[in-house]
Amino acid sequence: MSIPRGLGFGAAVIGNLYTEVTDEQANEAVSAAWRRGIRYYDTAPHYGLGLSERRLGAALREHPREEYTVSTKVGRRLEAQADAGDDLANGFAVPATHRRVWDFSEDGVRRTLEASLERLGLDHVDIVYLHDPDDHAEQAFREGYPALEKLRSEGVVGAIGAGMNQAEMLTRFVRDTDVDVVLCAGRYTLLDQRAQEELLPEAGRRGVSVVIGGAFNSGLLADPKPGATYNYAAAPPQLLDRALRMKEIADRHGISLRAAALRFCSAPPAVAAVLVGARSAHEVHDCADQFATPVPAAFWQELRDTGLLDTEEP
Repeated sequence: MSIPRGLGFGAAVIGNLYTEVTDEQANEAVSAAWRRGIRYYDTAPHYGLGLSERRLGAALREHPREEYTVSTKVGRRLEAQADAGDDLANGFAVPATHRRVWDFSEDGVRRTLEASLERLGLDHVDIVYLHDPDDHAEQAFREGYPALEKLRSEGVVGAIGAGMNQAEMLTRFVRDTDVDVVLCAGRYTLLDQRAQEELLPEAGRRGVSVVIGGAFNSGLLADPKPGATYNYAAAPPQLLDRALRMKEIADRHGISLRAAALRFCSAPPAVAAVLVGARSAHEVHDCADQFATPVPAAFWQELRDTGLLDTEEP
């Protein structure tokens, strides 16, 4: 299967990431993404303890199934639990009706996917990723990946891969398994190009698609200012200074730093899509507008000349 190229919709935010989003706002965000031509939608059980999957499935129900691509993830199995307050400790403003259990076993993969299909209201998904197997590599490679291979051969899923906030283990998946796609979050951005060292070249050689998430490094590249977050924590002073300098150069060239960040992520040939999270129709339209904004070559050259960028991409 092929991933629709360009922007993809990252549905963590409609699972109430950090702050609450209403059902209406979530539906409007997905509807706006559809109107802007976005046809790839990524979700996971982890996002809002299933809320993201339920909302995404409901919003896409009116559209022909063959016209869009959906990915979800396995590795965190949801188990019901008695009222335990909220889930903000895990980043989501939802009641803690379930707990997450790390489980990359074949049984866990199948049970997790079955529950996801029920929440999404679908009989199949196009892509399934092993989700954040950083501390569970042995089980993920020994049990989780073979389970995905079986599901692919059975036609339950179209493509398989892994989604992580690191590049090194994703490179191992590309080299040592028959994955179709990997999702790399936050490791190919204007501030962090670790995926360029091995992952992107290896994926290109082997014909594995790469989806980029975290284009703004969780906020710093969207709006660099004191208090901005970098990879979900307070931005270190040196990175904040670097982002502010990039923004000054972008301003001089008549573009936004957001436009440059999105264009940078989409440049490598191995990259099939760039995911953006948007909690409202307004944010969707802004991301789509920024993605469509031409970035002058002189901007990239000035970043290189000032030592803010040490790659020839884009």
